[in-house]
Amino acid sequence: MKPAALVAAVAALVAAACASARPDALRLVRVATFSSPVYATAAPGEPGNLYVVEQAGVIRVLSGGRTRSTPFLEIRPRVLSGGEQGLLSVAFAPDYARSRRFYVDYTDRNGDTRVVQYRSDGTKAIPSSAKQLLLVKDFAPNHNGGQLQFGPDGLLYWGNGDGGGGGDPQRNGQSLAKPFAKIMRLNVNAATPRWQLVAYGLRNPWRFSFDRANGDLYIGDVGQSAWEEIDYVPRGARTISNFGWNRFEGRHVYDSSTSLLGRGTYRAPVAEYPHSQGCSVTGGYVYRGKEVPSAVGRYFYGDYCSGTVWSLKIVRGKATGVRREPFTVGGLSSFGEDSGGELYLMSLDSGSLYRLAS
Repeated sequence: MKPAALVAAVAALVAAACASARPDALRLVRVATFSSPVYATAAPGEPGNLYVVEQAGVIRVLSGGRTRSTPFLEIRPRVLSGGEQGLLSVAFAPDYARSRRFYVDYTDRNGDTRVVQYRSDGTKAIPSSAKQLLLVKDFAPNHNGGQLQFGPDGLLYWGNGDGGGGGDPQRNGQSLAKPFAKIMRLNVNAATPRWQLVAYGLRNPWRFSFDRANGDLYIGDVGQSAWEEIDYVPRGARTISNFGWNRFEGRHVYDSSTSLLGRGTYRAPVAEYPHSQGCSVTGGYVYRGKEVPSAVGRYFYGDYCSGTVWSLKIVRGKATGVRREPFTVGGLSSFGEDSGGELYLMSLDSGSLYRLAS
């Protein structure tokens, strides 16, 4: 080998070694395996536990790295599971350590959506404590949303898709008449709780989350045939948000015959990607953990079909530094957070639960 070629080869090897040792190089660590995991979260006051939702109607507890043999909740006889239906998420009340209240979203045996409050005895759910907070009669098996999250205001937020079918056949996206294509919230402590509109114009907000550091809202809204989008609402926004479906798919006109409703503020996506890179966005979280310092402040999201994972930062309301992460997760169903802000990813293909690491 000629000297110049030798120098170039050595330089390339050094560069490759440095790249592989970058402090910001991220990886995934497999933590456990479940049956069709679709969500994971923590309960206030339980720093060592992670609650994992299985689509068929079971919530299991991962405690100290091991899965407890007894489920926290088991409602399989009530749940219609498969495709986009099933037990889809759980949210624990901010005062769970005292009240023992938690909330689930699931598809019942008739194909309708229910949001139900339960109480636990501290170890498992009390079946007789079930109290229905919402029943939505559905007309199709898809676009069910299903995310539940407590916001920084202490209210329970719930997301639902446009009801199903292709292209929003019932025009629910730009209508306020039904609880489809919406994010709504509820004061669970009110004497007479009433759902309030937060956002509309969403095709299927399968996963949304709040940044635990500042309360900003991030939404992964699943597209129709060409574009997937990430939506963003800063904390303190004073108006209802309209995200444009089905007038728009991403930033692009989908149905020019649909006019945007004038109520609230239209918000275009802060990020999007075409179907050449995937087909169904899975929204995630802004990383606020301690194990991966280089990831702090970045919002992670991915695609169910391609398994690709990206991250970005929001600066002055705009996405910046969008990057593709160096790993994929086949059948990426959801992201989750533990009590310390560590980030988890889960796969419907393998049942694996992963933790973000460096």
